[in-house]
Amino acid sequence: MFFVPISVFLTLALGLILKFGFGLDGISDILFVFGIILGSVEVVRETVIYIMHKNFAIDYIAILAIIVSLISKQYIVGSVIVLMISGGGALEKYAQAKARSSLTALTNRIPHEVLLYGDGRGDGDKKVGIATVEIGQKIFVRKGEVIPLDGILLSDYSQIDESSLTGEAYLVDKMKGDKIRSGTVNLGNSIIVSVTKEDKNSTYRQIINMVKKAQEEKSPMIRLAHRYNLSFTVLTLIIATFAFIYWKDFNYVLAVLVIATPCPLLLATPIALIGGMSANARKKIIVKNLASIEVLSKANTLVFDKTGTITLGKPLLKHINIISKGYNKSKVLSIAEAIERNSLHPVAHSIIKEARKERVQGLIAKEVVEKAGSQISGTVGGKRFTMLRGNDNKEDVHLMDGRKLIAEFIFEDVPKADARLIIDKLGRQGMDVHVFTGDKREAADRFEKIMDIDIDVEADMSPEDKQNGIKKLKRKGKIVAMVGDGINDAPALALADVGMVFSHEEHTASSEAADIVFLGGTFSEVYDSINISRRTMKIAKQSIFVGLGLSIVGMGFAAGGLIVPIVGAVIQEAIDVSVILNSLRTLGLKR
Repeated sequence: MFFVPISVFLTLALGLILKFGFGLDGISDILFVFGIILGSVEVVRETVIYIMHKNFAIDYIAILAIIVSLISKQYIVGSVIVLMISGGGALEKYAQAKARSSLTALTNRIPHEVLLYGDGRGDGDKKVGIATVEIGQKIFVRKGEVIPLDGILLSDYSQIDESSLTGEAYLVDKMKGDKIRSGTVNLGNSIIVSVTKEDKNSTYRQIINMVKKAQEEKSPMIRLAHRYNLSFTVLTLIIATFAFIYWKDFNYVLAVLVIATPCPLLLATPIALIGGMSANARKKIIVKNLASIEVLSKANTLVFDKTGTITLGKPLLKHINIISKGYNKSKVLSIAEAIERNSLHPVAHSIIKEARKERVQGLIAKEVVEKAGSQISGTVGGKRFTMLRGNDNKEDVHLMDGRKLIAEFIFEDVPKADARLIIDKLGRQGMDVHVFTGDKREAADRFEKIMDIDIDVEADMSPEDKQNGIKKLKRKGKIVAMVGDGINDAPALALADVGMVFSHEEHTASSEAADIVFLGGTFSEVYDSINISRRTMKIAKQSIFVGLGLSIVGMGFAAGGLIVPIVGAVIQEAIDVSVILNSLRTLGLKR
């Protein structure tokens, strides 16, 4: 992406050597013109695209300055202009590349080809495209490989790493007949899986599609520079026209245009954003999309998921109430563990952990069916059992035999130590704070009472409800930042103007959907990221205003005949340096 500015710099340097070192004016002029054309192609192409889409481009003055430099044969001046413009464009492309990387990483986890398992052929050696695999076919997955498709485990046993979907770094024991989800990793021995969903309908592919669709629905960001460009362009044209009418000489017009070349607008924001990204990184905050810093600085509404975001997110099984006679703790745990092995719900890990601790008998659940977040049922020992729960409800889970209540599992989840203080502080700064939770209304009310601050808590929210809640806020004209942590948050995180996520694993589905990832695990990172973003954009605006102010003063002198084009180019370079140095102050931001 830096090929063009480097090439322009080399042609300019070589041309200057030939012109002033050897007196080869003709050859040097050819080099200058070549560099001008090379550096102008991209800016002209982008400007044409802007015009075709009926948008106001930022580079009209630069293009006009390049044209005037060629007409007046001021080739050195033209070369300096395209060097500045192409350098700013390269920085912009770097920022755009950062923005595209997350969805690519999410897609690249799934292999494009899989091994079909042929009966009697051992590990099988027929490699086919993942899109060609049909329901009912068997695939072979080696140790350490990503499971490419949803299915039923045909092997006796395996251990699966589900952190890519849940964000929880623990292994789940899977037995013959258990569900296996795409996107998870086989860390046990090689296994055979009977496919139950085609690639286009697989769990992981649906997540990718939801994230992609949500990102496409985001409103395009209006770059900070574009807000000031129209007024500055009009003012420049007025001053340049005055210079031409008064002097009747294109050299004075060129001097005005060179100083007016909008490099402060082009350079200030991307450089400040890169500095802001580095300042965040020192706080263990990873900014995956540079533009999100600018958007976050303007956010006026903050939406939190509750469990795992505001609370610790690690529900602890505190007690089991045995309701039905004929059951004891060991039997109840065995049944619950057999069913919950097939679930990604947060309470599943706590039940499995308790079952391991108690060393209960390992049972197998068949015909397991889960209704996202609210319940999961399966046949164990010839009976149909159901685990009833709220979408994110960590207060209690009921084990049912049909309509008969067998046992109550009581869980506990508490707010993070500094959550109340930080949310209250953000609210006092004018942020409108909402909490979207899948908890039942009673549990949400208990949480609201514990927090005892001014927040709007919405309960009984499914993943779709959370996404619709984001849409509703955005329709009201709100600039929405969302903070979450799990797979259920991924669609809403992607749709929010800025998605932020707590994660200790870089490759979780929620992390891929988000723009900003908190790796440190402390709630204060939310506050730090918002304040670093605000201060970053404050510095960027300072750079823009100082740069444009100096340019306007310089244009006045140029229009008055006091500055020639080459001196104007030097002055503009000095202005650019001042803008860059001021923008680099963002590197030293702490919060």
